[in-house]
Amino acid sequence: MSARTDSEPHSDIADPDEEYGTEDARKARWTATATGALLTLAGLAASLIRLTRSAPALVPSAYALGAAVCAVAAFLGSRGRTRRALWLLVAGVTVMAFGDQAD
Repeated sequence: MSARTDSEPHSDIADPDEEYGTEDARKARWTATATGALLTLAGLAASLIRLTRSAPALVPSAYALGAAVCAVAAFLGSRGRTRRALWLLVAGVTVMAFGDQAD
């Protein structure tokens, strides 16, 4: 009988049927966190630059909103919610792009 019951301890050896291992998950967390932090800084910098120029108020606020969404994505990425972080990064960059087009 080769079936494992719930009372048996889990093995530390990776299951060959698993699609992704723990190292892949760690890389995904670091990538989501670093990308979110970088896009947050870029959005805040663009917001401050656009704020000093004569641009409609929508433009710097769109950059700031996009940066805030990317900051939330960085936080979620650091907590292991990489799929949600990816979608929030896409949404944050999209908000920044719409703000740039309003200029």
